[in-house]
Amino acid sequence: MNREEARKKATELVDQMTIEEMASQLRFDAPAIERLGVPEYNWWNECLHGSARNGTATVFPQAIGLGATFDPELMQEIGDCISTEIRARYNEAVKHEDRDIYKGLTVWSPNVNLFRDPRWGRGQETYGEDPVLISTLAVPFIKGLQGNGQHLKTAACAKHFAVHSGPEALRHHFDAKASMKDLWETYLPAFEACVKDAQVESVMGAYNRTNGEPCCAHGYLMQEVLRTRWNFQGHFVSDCWAIQDFHQNHKITDTPEKSAQLALEKGCDLNCGCTYQKIVDAYQEGLVPKENIRRAAIHLFTTRYLLGMFEETEYDSIPFEEVDSRAHRALASRAARESIVLLKNDGILPLDRQKIHTIGVIGPNANSRRALIGNYHGTSSGYITVLDGVEIAAGEEIRVLYAQGSDKIKDRVESLARPNDRISEAQTVAEHSDVVILCLGLDETLEGEEGDAGNAYASGDKMDLRLPKPQEVLLEKVLETGTPTVVCMMSGSAMDLRLSDEKAAAVLQTWYPGGRGGLDVARILFGEECPSGKLPVTFYRDLEGMPEFTDYSMQGRTYRFLDREPLYPFGYGLGYGKPRIVSLQTAEHSTLLSQEGELTLVVEAVNQGSMPAEEVLQIYVHVDGTPDEVRNPKLAAFARITLQPGEQKKTQIRIPQKAFCVVNEKGETVREGTGAHIYAGFGQPDERTALLTGTKSSGLTVQF
Repeated sequence: MNREEARKKATELVDQMTIEEMASQLRFDAPAIERLGVPEYNWWNECLHGSARNGTATVFPQAIGLGATFDPELMQEIGDCISTEIRARYNEAVKHEDRDIYKGLTVWSPNVNLFRDPRWGRGQETYGEDPVLISTLAVPFIKGLQGNGQHLKTAACAKHFAVHSGPEALRHHFDAKASMKDLWETYLPAFEACVKDAQVESVMGAYNRTNGEPCCAHGYLMQEVLRTRWNFQGHFVSDCWAIQDFHQNHKITDTPEKSAQLALEKGCDLNCGCTYQKIVDAYQEGLVPKENIRRAAIHLFTTRYLLGMFEETEYDSIPFEEVDSRAHRALASRAARESIVLLKNDGILPLDRQKIHTIGVIGPNANSRRALIGNYHGTSSGYITVLDGVEIAAGEEIRVLYAQGSDKIKDRVESLARPNDRISEAQTVAEHSDVVILCLGLDETLEGEEGDAGNAYASGDKMDLRLPKPQEVLLEKVLETGTPTVVCMMSGSAMDLRLSDEKAAAVLQTWYPGGRGGLDVARILFGEECPSGKLPVTFYRDLEGMPEFTDYSMQGRTYRFLDREPLYPFGYGLGYGKPRIVSLQTAEHSTLLSQEGELTLVVEAVNQGSMPAEEVLQIYVHVDGTPDEVRNPKLAAFARITLQPGEQKKTQIRIPQKAFCVVNEKGETVREGTGAHIYAGFGQPDERTALLTGTKSSGLTVQF
């Protein structure tokens, strides 16, 4: 069913409704209209990294880990897998007349906000800090979710529109100030790609204000940008209870009725919350015209018709057996392996089975299910922690010792014990081991969304980049034993890894690797798989020089604007191979950029190592001769490649026109400057990446 047909049917249906009936359908928990054959429907569902909060599902790595894959094809496969499971569950729920929350076909994912500050607890829900990376991964994920059939398989949602990334504690009354340059250069590109390239069915507004206007009633963003410039045809939904903030916190209205009036007027079709329960009152007071209610209802029922809710669809036969199937688990395992980033390796990895007799697995995240799943997760039918995974991978020949070492955040594990009550056990395990796997980090109780995370002191955000104190003590004491130690950092954000970088034998950033992700960590440790993840965010040394969390200017933030050396740069990640760039040239055999502004690079690479190399070939561009270019070379394109030992191959990569443009102070994307430097490598063309990888990017210059 195309949109025109769906809209026609939606219009015919809505025009049979009373004002009260229309208004009732603008709530996330829309009641049935029995006389018209409309069943009740709850619009609220989540699938950030798998079907969430609705029982058993395949639990993929957290979104930030998916960002580390740099793999668009994988993202589409994951999106398709998730929508298959959601349809399978929906088919069964409808049979049982179960129309509860988290069981519908409208999924409020992905989160395409930019991870601009490492303190933000919800940064784990994003794909990272770069607009090109976010866009390139979000588009295929949405396409996978929505499918390519006659009907939408599920209806995806790009959130939170548009300038939103903490602090969590302030989100209900905060005004994010963004220049037109930052808006169009950084905050809007991912949303534009979701609308124009993926035809995302819905967009969700943020809690905060942007430049004075609430994001769920923002004339410029919702009307001029979204509807007019981008020709968005789907429906707009508020974040949950965000419209209530208009009168309670933002103080831009003084009654729920006026908040409903403003949101409807600006184009918010669906209210996650309770304010739209006042629409009928607002209508009776003359605040809300019937046409605004009707328009919103038509938008919503157009989506329901596109989903095939009132007729048979090609997805009705998807069986329940597709949920958490072996094939889906295999895909989650692949995603986990591609997401894990090797940050340091002094040669200890992969572990040599011939030299290791005893492995010590230590740390509060070593045997933690919570450390696998991140936030907004489903329920895995089975969990494999890192401890489980190491025991499986080690086999019968290698002894595995375990010590929790510390609580994640409390100063003791046992309430009646003295502080640091598990330290001596950890030291003993380390001293009796040939190598230690030390699993530290956070989980959804320590970083996440305001109201969900348990760290009430920061409302889900981090105060700084340091580990909780008990874990800092544990790290120091284990390293002091002198046993070679592999630090596995399990977190959804950048942590302070300076001590680990200095003294550990190896460092892995595993993120939250999914329900069975501990086995995938172990497979990489033992060399059964090669690490290939790349950092989707910058790992700063500390917060020195970092702008205030509340400052939404991009200066000094993310790799594109960074004016100091990071510990680990965006795009960085080691492997077990030794890839090198052999040659770089344009497919056009010209260094003069055409008027169309597109260019195809031919990059030749070789693996000089003795193990396979799974790599991400990265292209960066810096436009010359204009003050409007960002400070540092910016990611323009990337491609995953595999090189066997000694293998040499050529890869073609297209650089889009936009990479050679800049955004001026008015927010206009323009072609300026005299030319551009282009860099090809396996990370950024910066000195820190060159030092860490032992290789420099290749470059060439094109003229405009």
